[in-house]
Amino acid sequence: MKNVFRNSILLLLFVTLSSMTVHKFYVAIYKVEFAQQKKMLQITTRIFVDDLNIALEKKYNKKTFLGEDKESENDVVLLKKYLAEKFVVKVNGEQKAMNFLSKELENNVLICYLNSKEISKIKTLEIQNSVLTEIYDEQQNIIQANFNGEKHSLLLTAEKTNGMLK
Repeated sequence: MKNVFRNSILLLLFVTLSSMTVHKFYVAIYKVEFAQQKKMLQITTRIFVDDLNIALEKKYNKKTFLGEDKESENDVVLLKKYLAEKFVVKVNGEQKAMNFLSKELENNVLICYLNSKEISKIKTLEIQNSVLTEIYDEQQNIIQANFNGEKHSLLLTAEKTNGMLK
């Protein structure tokens, strides 16, 4: 009788625990602000640092340590190169260079600050964002933009890596 009770409890625990799977949330947030008086786009990214390290290692075949004590200047160079390739902004149909200003770590999120200068007016804002989509099919890159007095949002995924805001 003890064995039947114990086996029933074990079976119940197994079924209960096996039905609960840990699912990581694959999301990054990009805030794009048009500072009209400064004639520039100001961009703030919020990306999970562990995911960035995985993506950089996969792309460049080199282990990186962003956000850790072992972080090197080369790790930051690879981050800049990766973002320049994976996050592209076109204003009024013209691709704009992104200037990487700085970064900081907040818990396990790497916040990067970028800007693009010499923008006097925005009619259309096209964003291509494939950051982390090469390693996570479920990756969602949420763009929150503010220009011409209006707020816009865009959801980019592995299936849809670019979109247009007007």
